[in-house]
Amino acid sequence: MYNLVIGGQAVSTASRFPVMNPASGEVVAEASNASAEDLDRAVAAAAAAFRELSARPEDERRKLCEAMADKLEQHAEELAQLLTRERGNRLTGLGSRGELGAAVAWARHTCTLSLPVKTIQSDNRGTVELHRKPLGVVGSITPWNFPILIAVWHVFPAVLTGNTVVIKPSPYTPLATLRFVELMNEVLPPGVMNSLSGDDRGTNLGALMSAHPDIRKIVFTGSSETGKKVAASASATMKRLTLELGGNDAGIVLPDVDPKAIAEGVFWGAFINNGQTCAAIKRLYVHDDVYDAVCEELVNYARTVSVGDGTDEASALGPMQNRMQFDKVARLVADARTRGRVLIGGEPGEGLFFPPTIIADLDDGMPLVDEEQFGPALPIIRYRDVDDAIARANNSPWGLGGSIWAKDIDRARGLALRLETGSAWVNKHVAIQPDAPFGGVKGSGLGTEFGEEGLQEYTDIQVLSY
Repeated sequence: MYNLVIGGQAVSTASRFPVMNPASGEVVAEASNASAEDLDRAVAAAAAAFRELSARPEDERRKLCEAMADKLEQHAEELAQLLTRERGNRLTGLGSRGELGAAVAWARHTCTLSLPVKTIQSDNRGTVELHRKPLGVVGSITPWNFPILIAVWHVFPAVLTGNTVVIKPSPYTPLATLRFVELMNEVLPPGVMNSLSGDDRGTNLGALMSAHPDIRKIVFTGSSETGKKVAASASATMKRLTLELGGNDAGIVLPDVDPKAIAEGVFWGAFINNGQTCAAIKRLYVHDDVYDAVCEELVNYARTVSVGDGTDEASALGPMQNRMQFDKVARLVADARTRGRVLIGGEPGEGLFFPPTIIADLDDGMPLVDEEQFGPALPIIRYRDVDDAIARANNSPWGLGGSIWAKDIDRARGLALRLETGSAWVNKHVAIQPDAPFGGVKGSGLGTEFGEEGLQEYTDIQVLSY
């Protein structure tokens, strides 16, 4: 049984819900089903803690965050094991242990950041200073694909800037996050970090959080459609928002590439975490001159990737996380099979296992190309004119990330800057790091995460003149 944490205390509820292992279908554990009253109590506890935390100097808050990072690192293996059991993905490599390693790195880097007072004017006319002040209670709503890493992205900058937190993980993967909050409460003052979980079948905690009058900011990572609902609900109380939403990232392969040399990078740019990654390659445009060779090398590499239970060291990819997403991918792949050429995969496996699927000879306007599949299925589109490929990549309501694959780095850099995306990469994809701002344009979100720019999003500006 995994409990809520409110005001530093574990809180059990009468209502619980099971959390399933997607690899086996077995119940991993039960999580508490929070009520609207639990939310009110958690927000009240966070509001009370805010008065004390926000009054502390930045260096004291930094020490708290450093203690949080230490605690996270000490329990990284425990959390990784739990993540693989509830999410189903690989334990080793880029799987759960990789996620915990990244989470610790992000936590450590965040601890080094600072927002000092900025002097705008200091002369015989007077002094003008820009101060950044914490907001209050931050509501964090996290997804199921990278539960701990994204929780770290949300809560460390919040605490460092003097805010307190109420976090709600996805009902598909709440266990590791609930345990993470328990651990953080071993080093934090009561009420600084509170957790709520729910199966969303009764009380819609996310909707209540985005409308709650005493929550000053919502930071949400998830789908664009849900993000729109969060923004609409938050508008009544003029909440601050950071929304990292979906994407339909394009990769564009130029004709000068060595197909074999790029195959591994392109594959993992698309299939990292089984494609269940907002900023993964979701559609691949390949120049006609190298089209057949790139398709061949991608398939050759895909054949080396094993799929199985995440606890099996031989498994490179595990199952999809939930039935809803599995069914969406199955629908899009079934449609694409009637329109293009299946190079590998294409048929759903047993349970929630879906093999890496690559389908060639598709085009814009087809569902697998136009929709965000968020799963292990990559459409390949042939092009002849590079300017046309850039225009087609940009002809999307989303704008999270994009990549150019080429030998001529200078040319690739210029083309990458033409992509209408928050992040653009050359010869890599999903290459995010804690010191580089990350966020989407167009329908892929509002605001920025990571680095000093991300830290600023947890503050209000106050200008002092004297």
